[in-house]
Amino acid sequence: MTGGNSISAGISVRVPFLDLGSVNNALREEFDLAWKTVLNHGHFVGGPEVERFEHEFATYCGTRACVGVANGTDALELILRGLGIGRGDEVIVPTNTFIATAEAVWATGARPRFVDVCPDTLLIDPDAAVAAINSSTAAIIAVHLYGQMVDPEPISAIAAAHGLALIEDAAQAHGARHQGRGAGSVGIAAGFSFYPGKNLGALGDGGAVVTSDLTLADRIRSIANHGRSAADRYLHDLAGRNSRLDTLQAALLSAKLQWLDAGNTRRAEAMAAYREMLPQHCIPVSAQPGAEPVYHLAVIQVDDRREVSDALTAAGIGWGVHYPIPCHQQPALATLHEPAPVAQRLPVAERAAGRILSLPMSPTLTIDQVARVCDVLGGAL
Repeated sequence: MTGGNSISAGISVRVPFLDLGSVNNALREEFDLAWKTVLNHGHFVGGPEVERFEHEFATYCGTRACVGVANGTDALELILRGLGIGRGDEVIVPTNTFIATAEAVWATGARPRFVDVCPDTLLIDPDAAVAAINSSTAAIIAVHLYGQMVDPEPISAIAAAHGLALIEDAAQAHGARHQGRGAGSVGIAAGFSFYPGKNLGALGDGGAVVTSDLTLADRIRSIANHGRSAADRYLHDLAGRNSRLDTLQAALLSAKLQWLDAGNTRRAEAMAAYREMLPQHCIPVSAQPGAEPVYHLAVIQVDDRREVSDALTAAGIGWGVHYPIPCHQQPALATLHEPAPVAQRLPVAERAAGRILSLPMSPTLTIDQVARVCDVLGGAL
């Protein structure tokens, strides 16, 4: 899943949904140095900072290669194109994800095949994925949503048993792990977003593909750079496009990467406080056994979201909904979801869409702020 803005509320927010100002101002000196360095050498596209960040991020993810691209949506589309997936193919996608996951599939000419999610984690349901496989299925996209990885074992086994490409949408999972395996290192390739609100966010758009398949990495790099040959910049071997991570964003991301784990630790501490202090009727999304989520979002389910969100707004507390309309019900994508009997709908995601609520979450979120949010939730319920 590759992006999406929260549905923020409240004019005077005393507990912000995400305190980006504080997160980025803490690195002002590093950012100033990065800007001066790039300004001095003048290589604003394809400068040395891009190669440096690609090496750093591949190492961080435990993969052999990283290709910086323009955004997370492009990252997924380029993976699919690099694998030769397109018209006539189907790609299994959990319906509970940001629309960009499905957009990337549709952009290649392939068809997203939406499936339901597990009720406790709201991640792709392996049984639903198996049931959706047919002769046209070419890949499964495992969306590591809200900062938690999909359990690698069952989804990898399904992909291997049916000869399918397993692609990770890790847009919300920078640094997440599951039983020792890191986000980005499980499938044939993974797409990351560096949208400013991500755990590792740029100061603008940005994205990356990570993979240990060097041939695939070279192909994706070429497609993302107008299909240009590595041997001759004036020779274009492939039908390509323009999707490159610019030098300044790469420099800023390198500065932020060294603080990513510390920020993720603070997010986990905030989520632990939420779990301890949330009122009984606020049910947080579960963490699977063996999972080490990075809590990009703090998601709960409540029976009366309107009443609860109104109370948060009145108290000056930011909130969001991720996501209020499942992909198979989005007008732009609804025609892609084959009509089915009521019994074959996607009931888990449909029910959760009316109940999920994202609470404030940030590396700068304090325990006192968590307590305030929980007090307001308790009063609303």
